[in-house]
Amino acid sequence: MSYLGTQPNDVKKNTGLYTPSEILELTKDGSWGGSLELIQEQTVSSVSAVDFTSIKENKYDVHFMQVNTTDMSAITYFGIQFYESGVLETASVYQEAFQSGLASGTFAEVKSTGRNQIIFTQSNIANTATSAYLYFYNLGNSSKYSFLTAQGTGETSGNVFNMYFGGGVLPQASTVDGIRVIDNFGNMTGTVKLYGVKQI
Repeated sequence: MSYLGTQPNDVKKNTGLYTPSEILELTKDGSWGGSLELIQEQTVSSVSAVDFTSIKENKYDVHFMQVNTTDMSAITYFGIQFYESGVLETASVYQEAFQSGLASGTFAEVKSTGRNQIIFTQSNIANTATSAYLYFYNLGNSSKYSFLTAQGTGETSGNVFNMYFGGGVLPQASTVDGIRVIDNFGNMTGTVKLYGVKQI
């Protein structure tokens, strides 16, 4: 975030007060009033994938995504793939480690060192709401791996609540400039929002 003042590193002299004109200037350049910038919101109906191809990877080293969808299929799971310099990576190179749990008390590990996407949540009954949030790291940095962490919810048969949490990685240094959200049974209906997280 931009700093306006003469002594930003001198705690005793930095009172933290801003004049109205300074607030307007910071608001104009996007550095005032919150740490998230909405990059894109997409509302979809009965699709198998949602692509975000203008993610401002040169501006943000952390991205945040909200997924709120339903699916008419009896079983569905949602995943992430990355675009590297405009090319979608679909090979079985992604790694993931998640914990899943049911309200009935059953827990399991979901893990892989060679999947073609990072699975971040699932549901096992038709027409149920599925929600998740994800954080992405280093997407635009060509010298680092691209990581994500996620938490998701759904339901299983008998209307039992299901949760997922964990993370994944594309273990190859590359410039990631796009994100694909996948509904593996092709009936995603809902809203997906992508934000950039401002550095403060």
